[in-house]
Amino acid sequence: MFKDRFDRLLWLLLAVAITALLILLGTHSPGGGNDRSATGLNKALEREMAYQARVALLQKLYAPVENLCKSGDLQGALFRLDELARTYPGEAHSHILKGEILHQLGAREEAIASYVQGIKLSGDYIDKKSPLSRHDDIRRLVDEGLKDIGGRAKANPGNASLAAAMKNVYYLQSRLAGGCE
Repeated sequence: MFKDRFDRLLWLLLAVAITALLILLGTHSPGGGNDRSATGLNKALEREMAYQARVALLQKLYAPVENLCKSGDLQGALFRLDELARTYPGEAHSHILKGEILHQLGAREEAIASYVQGIKLSGDYIDKKSPLSRHDDIRRLVDEGLKDIGGRAKANPGNASLAAAMKNVYYLQSRLAGGCE
């Protein structure tokens, strides 16, 4: 086996070649380092594409409701929104739109409660960078709620419905400030 220097040199070269082959296979395997960054990039790209598809779907589904709101038919918009909420239960966008409509109708406490339901389902409506963002609308609603509902709650400390409404206002305020649930 190791009779002379030439045999030793051949065995050494064979060992180096096998080691190099194992290293190459290890770095290009699914658990290796090069594919991790590519896989992470692919996953991030897939998440972004799925998010954009979701935004486009929501805009398409809820376009009739928004058109009714723009034309001033708020009751019709609420009716159409109720149909969509039954078709797509658990969708945050219906709660957010309902909150907007109720706020326009002057039902501030109900609007705040609807916004809270929507934000608990999806925090995208608080994020300023999101295409679904309603950050400024929610900020205005919270400011109005603190003044109006807060004043009434202080005047009537035993009123449970006002206390619940204030809890919702504080929840929205904390989410606007960057708080988590």
